[in-house]
Amino acid sequence: MSAIRHAAALYARLFTWLERHGDQWLLGFLARFAFAAVLLGYFHSSAKTKLGDGLAGLFSISPGAYYQIALPAVEAAGGDLDKVVFLPWGLMVVLGTYAELLLPLLIVIGLCSRLAAIGMIGFICVQSLVDITVHQIGAEAVGALFDRFPDAVIADQRLLWLVPLAVIALKGPGLVSLDALIARGRAVPQT
Repeated sequence: MSAIRHAAALYARLFTWLERHGDQWLLGFLARFAFAAVLLGYFHSSAKTKLGDGLAGLFSISPGAYYQIALPAVEAAGGDLDKVVFLPWGLMVVLGTYAELLLPLLIVIGLCSRLAAIGMIGFICVQSLVDITVHQIGAEAVGALFDRFPDAVIADQRLLWLVPLAVIALKGPGLVSLDALIARGRAVPQT
């Protein structure tokens, strides 16, 4: 019985050490790395389809953005974007476009990470709702949780997208981030 107690104590010490040290820097860093590796390119490519051309295009929303985000309003206006009511539709298009462009960058560099992660969680939920209700994707793309098929766009993929964002929102970006660097700078006494 002594060997079992010794093994259990060793196990507890090992994973307590891993949790204490990994919690400080590794968990947030891995969550941000996974987000960058899997989703940064996706969100930036999508945001670029909603912006104008060239550097000046960063400051103009393309007509395609309205078709992607606010299709019901565009259809109600007969396709005339000048007749699309700014509140709420135009505001939703502008905020959605710039959120899709800026929030992923903030997460990856670790600046205002928790707020950016919460923003991206909201963005993904709205994106999923728009895909289901406006673009009317089929049931096979929506999928179902707890089934044997792990490849549905909404139920499976987007749930996995939310996990690293939840880690960042709850645990922070880790020590390898601009948030941590700024916090360390504030902790240093000025002379």
